[in-house]
Order: sequence, then C-alpha cells, then structure tokens
Amino acid sequence: MTRSGPVATRTHSRPRAALTWAPRVVVGALVIGLLLVGGTAFRVWELGRVDERTPTDLILVLGAAQYDGRPSPVLEARLEHALTLYQQGVAPRIVTVGGAARGDQFSEAEAGDRWLTEHGVPNRDVLPVDEGRDTLGSFEAVGSVAQQRGWTSAVIVSDPWHSLRSRTMARDVGLDATTSPAKGGPVSQTRRTQFFYIVRETAGLLYYHLAHASSDFSDPGLQ
Repeated sequence: MTRSGPVATRTHSRPRAALTWAPRVVVGALVIGLLLVGGTAFRVWELGRVDERTPTDLILVLGAAQYDGRPSPVLEARLEHALTLYQQGVAPRIVTVGGAARGDQFSEAEAGDRWLTEHGVPNRDVLPVDEGRDTLGSFEAVGSVAQQRGWTSAVIVSDPWHSLRSRTMARDVGLDATTSPAKGGPVSQTRRTQFFYIVRETAGLLYYHLAHASSDFSDPGLQ
C-alpha cells in the first residue's frame, strides 16, 4: 500500500529574486547617471557666470580659430578681455596659447600675441606658447613654461562655459588657477548657443575625468 500526499515542488527563488532586482539596478544606475550629468552641467553653468579674477602671475588666454594671423571673433573677444585685465593690473604678463592648424602660417598663440602688441601691450609682457592641438596639450605646455620661470598662479580667459574644464586642467598641471570668462563673444550671444556649449562642455569635462584627455567634440571648431 502506497502512501499518498502532497508532492514537493522546487521553487526558483534565486532567478525570481534576480528578476526582481534587475529593474531596480537599472533604474538606480540611470538615476545616478542623470544626477552626475545634471550636477556637472550645473557646475559648468554656475562657474561660467562667475568672475574669479585675483592678482596672479599671468593672464592665460586660451586659443581659438585665427585667419592668417587675424583672430576670429571668439579669440578676439578673449583677447579684449585679457587686455582689460592686464590694464587693470591683474597680472604683469599675458600668455597666449594654441598651435597652428595644418597649412596655417600663424598659430593661435602668435595671432593673439600680434593682436595684443598692436593694442599697446609691450612685447616683453606677452608670451606666445604655440604648442598643443587641444586644451589639455596647451595647459601641459604652459605648465612646463610656468614651472621653468617660477610662475605658480594664473587667471584663465576663455568662454564662460569653458571655465570649469579649463580650471580643472590648469590645476592638474600645477597652476593655482582662477577664471575670468570673456562674456562678450559669440558663444554667449543667444540662449540656444549657450545651451549647446554647456552640453558640449559637460560632455568634455566628464570625458576628461574618465580618460584624462581632451575630447574631439569639445575642443576643435571654435570660430
């Protein structure tokens, strides 16, 4: 005689638990990603609105496009702002940076040097550093020059939304850096343009933190 009774069945608790937790992990990762991107974008926007100018060893003008030695509107706006800082006594010298594109006769640094001397800055107070094909390369070159000459501090002149990434890179090469953005250039003219550059600089800064390199989508193409 056989004994009848309930038949035991196996439950798949582990797979079911995994299925329950998987969506939570995905949602959590998305939330963290959004907070990281949103927080970075806010910091890009926030610092772009601040002028941190203080007395420093040098005024550092980041390069932008030039045409046969003539600064583009973006670069000219930066140079005009740097000239104002120099005239106000923020620093005793101006360093211009930026290499030359293939086929160009002048580098961005040389175009900036020419413009500044034509507008009254003595040659002895302008130093072009025409090394570097992107922001990081320029900062590495300037960091080396500054170390050789005993300069430790700089106020960076660039576009507002470039301020945070520039300051981060400058500090990483050993400069005690602050920022004084040029707010009169084309990059700041419309809300649409501002939004585009904030998004671009947010991506560029995140990429820099991940790869410690400049990104192709954040450096070239400034006119």
